Amino acid sequence: MSESENPTLLKGAFKSLKRFWLLIIGVVLVITLVIAWPLISNSPVRYADINDHFKYGSIGSEPVNGVPYWIWKVLPAIFPDKLPGEGYASLGFIYEPGQDRPIGFSKRRIFVDRVGLNCAVCHAGTVRDTPDSTPRVITTMPSNTVDLSGYIKLISEVAFDPRFNADRILAEIAAQGEKFNPIQKLIYRYLVIPQTRDALIAQGSLLAFLDNQLDRGPGRVDTFNPYKSLQFRFPMDHLDPDELIGGADFPSIWNQKPREGLQLHWDGDNDSVDERNLSAALGAGVTPTTVDLDGIQRVADWLWELPPPPYPYEINQNLAAVGKPIYENNCASCHAFGGSKVGKVTPIEEIGTDRYRLDSYTYELLSNQNTLFVGTPRRFKHFRKTNGYANVPLDGVWLRAPYLHNGSVPTLRDLLETPENRPKEFYRGDDVFDQQKVGFVSDVAEDNTKEFFKIDTTIPGNLKSGHLYGTDLSPEAKDALVEYMKTL
Repeated sequence: MSESENPTLLKGAFKSLKRFWLLIIGVVLVITLVIAWPLISNSPVRYADINDHFKYGSIGSEPVNGVPYWIWKVLPAIFPDKLPGEGYASLGFIYEPGQDRPIGFSKRRIFVDRVGLNCAVCHAGTVRDTPDSTPRVITTMPSNTVDLSGYIKLISEVAFDPRFNADRILAEIAAQGEKFNPIQKLIYRYLVIPQTRDALIAQGSLLAFLDNQLDRGPGRVDTFNPYKSLQFRFPMDHLDPDELIGGADFPSIWNQKPREGLQLHWDGDNDSVDERNLSAALGAGVTPTTVDLDGIQRVADWLWELPPPPYPYEINQNLAAVGKPIYENNCASCHAFGGSKVGKVTPIEEIGTDRYRLDSYTYELLSNQNTLFVGTPRRFKHFRKTNGYANVPLDGVWLRAPYLHNGSVPTLRDLLETPENRPKEFYRGDDVFDQQKVGFVSDVAEDNTKEFFKIDTTIPGNLKSGHLYGTDLSPEAKDALVEYMKTL
């Protein structure tokens, strides 16, 4: 070989070596991307169908207040003593066939799959015709069976328990059929489980005041006090004890367009549907930095003109015809769209219902809320402190039992009685419908699957007082009025 050929050979060898290393680097980068992408991505599980999106889609609660999916999945098996029965279903959460989590729980990949809450956790319920009937799921109605306070207490307590450790959690994950690879096991053992424990301990410390509250039971939640602590770090042990009794029923959320401009929430503290929606998302665990605006807007657009579900049972049309003018003369001005008082606040001195929900919303909370989303078009500016409760429209009222803002009256027919003649005690959590009185069966303590929650209406926060409208009607007029209200 001549000396003149050596440079050419060397140059070709160098190019081959360069191509080889570029190939190696490319392969390494692809492998790294494939491995790392699930760890660095932030992607919710998406649903084409709007009903599925509402029930299972993300609104942005997972990053800060969510729980890693597999830890969340095994908690009922590790802590069965902290639940009233078997699994999350014992707290009234609704499971549908083929779903790995109940309605109201979303999933998002952030390093690992995480589970959070969405709108449906408070706004999807079930109805049965008889105790032996299969429950029908109805979205956008109040979550009549869900004990959300019980769930919050569960996840706030478990991390303080010595059973919350890597060995126990990983063993239960394996027992439930998930086969982690060695890298996943290391990530969970030394990163995910310790970080989750620390986060839940921090959350549990902020919500420790809940231990001093009476249980709310299904279909109700303390609207603003957890919000004060988690979002704004209020010193909860220094607040007026009466301020901490602010439980309220979950509302229905259909038919939002005609509600724009009305005073919203039970106490009428906001008149913007969009701002109310965003505030509710924050209450479900979203933060101003994690909010999924597209996910929330998709739900809002769907709800804008969504009608309430029609009454599914037989209506005595002749009796309803008698009840229609009674409704128009006694109820419509406060409760029919277009009425002179609908969507306005009636002072607490006049309406006379339990005032604790009203008093739990304070000027201090209002001032803090108005600092949210500063510098953006979404900055809160519609919240106001009021002196009573709002007159709500009654569309779909048949699905909204129990009644009054605190759910202290089980049926519409009971609401037309004077407070002393309304049930002093009743049970919440049954989804069997009472077609005669309009509400859910409330005089049964348990069925063949679970015990129901007993309400004592003498306890502050549960008071059945006030709203005397219609109580002076004759029994026949009351029956006719209730029959007509089935048509709303």
